[in-house]
Amino acid sequence: MPAAVLDAQSAHAAGVQRLLASYRALPATAPIRLAKPTSNLFRTRTKTGAAGLDTSGLTGVIAVDVEGRTADVAGMCTYDDLVAETLRYGLAPLVVPQLKTITLGGAVTGLGIESTSFRSGLPHESVLELDILTGGGEMLTASPGENAALYRAFPNSYGTLGYATRLRIELEPVKPFVALTHVRFHTLADLMTTLESILATGRLDGAAVDYLDGVVFAPDESYLCVGRQTSAPGPVSDYTGQQVYYRSLRHANGATHDRLTLHDYFWRWDTDWFWCSEAFGAQHPLIRRIWPRRYRNSRTYGKLMKIEQRFQIGDRIEKLRGRPPRERVVQDVEVPTTRCVEFLDWFLSSVPITPIWLCPLRLRDDDRWPLYPIRPEQNYLNVGFWSTVPVGRTPGEMNRRIERKVGELDGHKSLYSDSYYSRAEFDELYGGDVYRAVKKRYDPDSRLLDLYSKAVQRR
Repeated sequence: MPAAVLDAQSAHAAGVQRLLASYRALPATAPIRLAKPTSNLFRTRTKTGAAGLDTSGLTGVIAVDVEGRTADVAGMCTYDDLVAETLRYGLAPLVVPQLKTITLGGAVTGLGIESTSFRSGLPHESVLELDILTGGGEMLTASPGENAALYRAFPNSYGTLGYATRLRIELEPVKPFVALTHVRFHTLADLMTTLESILATGRLDGAAVDYLDGVVFAPDESYLCVGRQTSAPGPVSDYTGQQVYYRSLRHANGATHDRLTLHDYFWRWDTDWFWCSEAFGAQHPLIRRIWPRRYRNSRTYGKLMKIEQRFQIGDRIEKLRGRPPRERVVQDVEVPTTRCVEFLDWFLSSVPITPIWLCPLRLRDDDRWPLYPIRPEQNYLNVGFWSTVPVGRTPGEMNRRIERKVGELDGHKSLYSDSYYSRAEFDELYGGDVYRAVKKRYDPDSRLLDLYSKAVQRR
């Protein structure tokens, strides 16, 4: 075995021991949380004062099996670090979530998604096995054949059943470039017709589709962004400089074409946090020229957002302008493709937020995941929208309206941001009975938060 692999394995083993030691150092009744510098959660949370577990040794790639097309990865390893390692071998994870700071463990326990999800599902579906530190203090391996109930319930549990310390994931062979076609639509119905055709055939205009997502700017301006892997050399675009990726999609009619390295394609949304960097002035041409490239990324914008929330800068500015404070509407929802035009029409007429991200999804296999029970045989469209609206008469009024509409259309909502469900609604939507049974087995003393408490009560 290569010395580098042995060193990585040794470092990981030492990291696991530090994690266990920090767990055992806590009082038996103390609540548990991870100590980590970044988070891609957008919930308002109550400060608990709980000591954090030491994850400092759980951030790397442990080993890549090139022939077997698998990787063993530490739970706190970011996709940025993972992709940098696997691309050296012409391999990539089956799904690479769109922000560099998302970790493997976070994407599995919190559900990631990206433009391969129409063919490869969600990140947890390519996990062959994983090691989990449970709330009860056990270090267990979970797979379809071992601790299967924990393996099935771990996705969408958001760290309330345990923390992944190692994940073995599938990889796929990839080519060095992505050729992009951005197809413009003047009606949402036409966009959905083309989308459904691609989902049924895996092809557009006779050519295989490897990557697929889209953006809605207005009812009469929407785009599908179709990517195909290629080894053909040629010029490529760079959206880490003055050019902004999402702005490059817009054109009057028909289709436009673009090329990116695969690495830059994976992180095309990270440079400007999709389009949310505009709130910090990072898209203004003059500011962009002096804003260092190394700080144009989701990590920087996330830190700026936390500062804004801490000091309520946005609401203070609105007050000076004589306007009401703003309600944060930062959500991703999955709606069956058969109901998507209805949802988007409602959204565009009811919620003053654009652009909107579109990402088609179909579970990879017939397996069912009880804490996020979308149907394996159903095509869904992930609809992402991230902004603020004027506050309503009741707390979270717009978010509550969106929840109701998604429920009416047989959809589901991700739990990384604010939620307002009643306990009964939440249990019905997110596998309450299964969750409680697994929670009782693997966290009998409730050292970790309950999922409802974490996702809705925001403790």
